Amino acid sequence: MSIREPIPEPISVIHPRSLKYLSFQLHSLVKDRLWLKILIGMFLGIITGLLLGPSTGIVSPSVSYTIGEWLALPGYIFLALLQMIVVPLVFASIIRGIAAGEDMEQLKMLGSRTVAYFLATTAIAILIGLGLALLIGPGNYISSELVQDTMGSDMPSVDNDTVLTPGLADVPGMVATILPTNPLGSIVTGQMLQVVVFSVIIGMALVSISPTQSKPLLDLLGSLQEVSMTVVRWSMLLAPFAVFGLIGKFTLNLGMAALLGMLVYVGTVLAGLLIMLMIYLVIIFIVSRKGPVDFLRSVKDVMLLAFSTSSTAAVMPLSIKTVEEKLGVRPSISQFVIPLGATINMNGTALYQSVAAVFLAQVFGVELSLGALLLLMVTVVGASIGTPSTPGVGIVILALILASVGIPTAGIALIIGVDRILDMCRTSVNVTGDLVTCAVMDKWVGSKKTAMQERFESSKRETQRQLMGEDVIVNSHES
Repeated sequence: MSIREPIPEPISVIHPRSLKYLSFQLHSLVKDRLWLKILIGMFLGIITGLLLGPSTGIVSPSVSYTIGEWLALPGYIFLALLQMIVVPLVFASIIRGIAAGEDMEQLKMLGSRTVAYFLATTAIAILIGLGLALLIGPGNYISSELVQDTMGSDMPSVDNDTVLTPGLADVPGMVATILPTNPLGSIVTGQMLQVVVFSVIIGMALVSISPTQSKPLLDLLGSLQEVSMTVVRWSMLLAPFAVFGLIGKFTLNLGMAALLGMLVYVGTVLAGLLIMLMIYLVIIFIVSRKGPVDFLRSVKDVMLLAFSTSSTAAVMPLSIKTVEEKLGVRPSISQFVIPLGATINMNGTALYQSVAAVFLAQVFGVELSLGALLLLMVTVVGASIGTPSTPGVGIVILALILASVGIPTAGIALIIGVDRILDMCRTSVNVTGDLVTCAVMDKWVGSKKTAMQERFESSKRETQRQLMGEDVIVNSHES
């Protein structure tokens, strides 16, 4: 009587092509030094805004406003393109990243430990932001005249009694809302946390069924990834003009005096981001014994591209390629962690939102009690996890955070002028956090195969794909 071989798990025999092979879409941006063009555009935007602003008297305020709107048109198009494409890109990448796992046991362990690590580092980032903002007090350096000029004659009223703290009975209902009852509605409205949950559920279901049934959908999602990255590459052609126009518009409307008055706030955020970056360098040294200079040299292209695009999702292919080739991370780890991190690992954004909330509370004289600070922490954690990885969205989510602790949302008008530079810096920190997470998970989560064996098999399957012209390979028996 012959003994039948055990039937392999579907996840172990189906292999979608890695997103890193779409990094060719980004090579020209790195080679052409997009980051330098962005900085030049920013500098020229400030100069243009100052020359055409109301302080010089060259043009009237009404004409100045019209000029600012037309200057910002490339920026509006740039932001709209990235916001349009980020949901399908993240949706497809998370599902195919799950399918790239080696086995279900590894996938479950990787998922739980990655989410736990993300939550822990996000909490650290928020504590850094709150601590620095309370210590430095950037809102105390803003003159009432500046606030009056920015807000206009109608100053928002502050009512400290309007803050509602959720009770214990409200928690089950809040947890239930994470599951999307209308997945298409969540995708259309860009509710990223619900999109992530939906993607994970679909991905887990796909790797649990026959490869014959799952392969067509994985092929379709691969095409969606390639289309999305093509649109990203097109949008990047507008990036220098977008930054020039947006910075020019805000400088033109606010004037240099207003920007100088915001320097302490900007410095507080940048100091917090620098501290978070140093924490990442310590973690990577402990995990991989890679020195800070060596690590930064290895990942500089990704950081500079993230700085240029202000989008974590847009640089995912290059992130995966970098962690695998420069940091030696297993493909099964990188292809899962990077797409997931691009949506829920927003430590730089969480730190920025914490500083901004305390800053505006100080500006408007809102007293933040211990309970309000705890509520602020919980709200920022939830908001940063659900923040789309596109430029400028962080400041939109900030409005929800401010409302939760009774801070007037009209104060966003005060900080929006300096948000562009902060957005680029916090995106670089977000991406660095994803790269470090990959290295941590590579050490923390085991695998039945060595890293060298995984990379060898991945390379062999890529050769097989080129010969067969297939995007998703199904191998029932692998050596």
